[in-house]
Amino acid sequence: MKNRFFAFIVAFAVPLTAFAGAYEDMEEALVRGDTGAVIALIDRGMEINTVDRHGNTLLIQSIQRDLPKLFDYLMQRRARINTHNRNGETALSIAAYRGRGNDVRRLVEAGAEVNFFGWPPLAYAAYNGHTEIVDYLIGRGAEIDAKTENGSTALFFASRFGHLETVKALLKHRADPKIVNDNDETAVDWALKGKNADIEALLRATGGRSGQSLRVEPSQ
Repeated sequence: MKNRFFAFIVAFAVPLTAFAGAYEDMEEALVRGDTGAVIALIDRGMEINTVDRHGNTLLIQSIQRDLPKLFDYLMQRRARINTHNRNGETALSIAAYRGRGNDVRRLVEAGAEVNFFGWPPLAYAAYNGHTEIVDYLIGRGAEIDAKTENGSTALFFASRFGHLETVKALLKHRADPKIVNDNDETAVDWALKGKNADIEALLRATGGRSGQSLRVEPSQ
């Protein structure tokens, strides 16, 4: 009886050990940017939707690590595109943040969710001033005034980090400069934080105001 139990444990442990080894090989290949090795592991049976300890799928990592051939391979193999990592980000979020316009378009055309709770892709694009991606996402149905978890919108981020052209694009699409977030701040307040007087003036000219009961005076 003991011998049979031991044989069962050994038989069960071998696949687990093999899987752990394959996963380590996958991580090492990703770190060194070896797309061929990653693809070879998948072709040998590694799960195409494998995630790392942060919940990042291989598709997300292909964007994070700038591995376009791996991204193309995974898209052709129909890897899941709407999986969220532990930060609530999807492949589209990361592509929007990094300004990867072609990846953004391909993901959206393949069915990537443009709107979801948390940090929507539009906010990520505005954060880094990727105006073309902002325009594209809005054209594909992104909610212009979608809020992040603290009530801030894409206009807040573009204003805070000095992306004037992105602010202009958002206002052109009728972003609301009067929205107040959970900290009683508006895009005007965030422009002031970033010392972006040109953006502050533009926001005020389109109806924006401070959320602090108008205590913050316009820049001179």
